[in-house]
Amino acid sequence: MQLIFLLFATEGNQTAGAQFFNTARWNVLIALIVYVVLLIWFIYHARKGKELFIRKISGLEAVDEAVGRATEMGKPILYIPGLATIDVISTIASMNILSQVAKKTAEYNTTLLVPNRDPVVYTVAREVVKEAYTDAGRPDAFNPDNVYFLTQDQFGYTSAVCGTMVRDKPATNLFVGYFWAESLVLAETGATTGAIQIAGSDSIFQLPFFIVACDYTLIGEELYAASAYLSHEPLLLGSLKGQDWGKMIILGVLLISSILALIGWEKIVSLFNIG
Repeated sequence: MQLIFLLFATEGNQTAGAQFFNTARWNVLIALIVYVVLLIWFIYHARKGKELFIRKISGLEAVDEAVGRATEMGKPILYIPGLATIDVISTIASMNILSQVAKKTAEYNTTLLVPNRDPVVYTVAREVVKEAYTDAGRPDAFNPDNVYFLTQDQFGYTSAVCGTMVRDKPATNLFVGYFWAESLVLAETGATTGAIQIAGSDSIFQLPFFIVACDYTLIGEELYAASAYLSHEPLLLGSLKGQDWGKMIILGVLLISSILALIGWEKIVSLFNIG
């Protein structure tokens, strides 16, 4: 009883009042407003047809070449969307890239194989490929058997995919998503079949294996920028440019603030207080 009394005890009269805005976080509000304005600005200009500069990414530039090579050789393209679940951001990015790849395979009438480890990812991947074929005007060319579920066991899935590489010998292998210890096994097996290999992951532990075993590798945020890069959708391009400029502004503010703090103006530190 004494403990309960201490928990509810108060000193003096206190009155609670509602606040519309926490004035201690005005800096967060300003940063948010600047960021939103940048996004709207670049999306507006992208929709008006203005050419927005996007740095060339060799791995994405090679997608057309890889699809064309598979078409000429009459061999399939193998797309592996990682081994993570659908709530992982790299898996979502992989689905966006899969959509663009599927549109190209539909246009070239090339077989696209998409083996999946997660049941939910399998369902999403199948719908993404089906919609891509429809958007390309080739809904009749979609074969639901080419997007299939294997097993949730990590190395059971890896063994099955490696078997597909050895038997069917795809002309192009794409490893896009989140990977674990199986990354080198997949990449090395694909390399032995002579396929063009394009990999993309945000896992810093697996990127070295992809870099040495694949022809092209998307590193870090290149994976997230891929959907905008391939589709040239104004909304995605504008968002990408807005994010890049937002990062540049943050870097500039940090650099200037660091210099001011070093020369003795310590009040600048209060700008970064978000308490």
